[in-house]
Amino acid sequence: MIAKFCDRDFQTRSTVIARQAADKVGLTTYGRVYPDGPTRFFLRAVTMARSADVVHVHSLDRVVPWVRLLYGKPVVMHYHGTDIQGRWAEKKGRWRRADYLAVSTPNLLEGGPSEAVWVPNPVDTDIFKPQESSRQPGSAVSFHYGMDLEAEEAAKRLGLTLTWLDRWSVPHIDMPRTLSRFECFIDLRKPPEHIQARSVGRAALEALACGCRVVDWSGNVLEGLPSENDPHQVAARWHRVYQDLLKE
Repeated sequence: MIAKFCDRDFQTRSTVIARQAADKVGLTTYGRVYPDGPTRFFLRAVTMARSADVVHVHSLDRVVPWVRLLYGKPVVMHYHGTDIQGRWAEKKGRWRRADYLAVSTPNLLEGGPSEAVWVPNPVDTDIFKPQESSRQPGSAVSFHYGMDLEAEEAAKRLGLTLTWLDRWSVPHIDMPRTLSRFECFIDLRKPPEHIQARSVGRAALEALACGCRVVDWSGNVLEGLPSENDPHQVAARWHRVYQDLLKE
């Protein structure tokens, strides 16, 4: 999505690749998804990096040292959650080779180096916007994600009838229509072997863009997509980062 809005707003020319096994619901709507195994995709990513001016890596941090070694190109390393949470020391040999180090939620900065920067997640507002569907008064939706009891209690406290969805059960392209059926989205998450997520998740941001209220990890009720998650604003920030890297 960063590539999509950078290309649109700043006339960059981006090549986006993703591995099918890591994109269970079709998140990659701008770019190409490959049915590669881990090794083949790693080799594909390293090879294709050769033709880029700036290489922006999401999660697949083992690519970073190789791109730097082989091509000497500026590399952005961008983490999004359990790929780095609690693993900064373990992965230091990879992220320290990046020219710019970013995380998508502020809680991920904990335990990280001083040079790590939080850049808010964008929401694709071309796709996520209120739909012409009947929103059910007093309704809420949430994904099963390690905090079912807490989500049930939050719904009860607010007088909402809660509907459950399984993670990865709704194709990305169908999410706007699904979210727009509900008045509220309950965003309580506890990934396996991790503590409760203390950030507003991607699905919650998409729900806000679709006109839902969101109950966040702290119990606050949010309304409206924050301006910091506007895709044009996020793309402008990343474009400045790319320009600065190319000047160095």
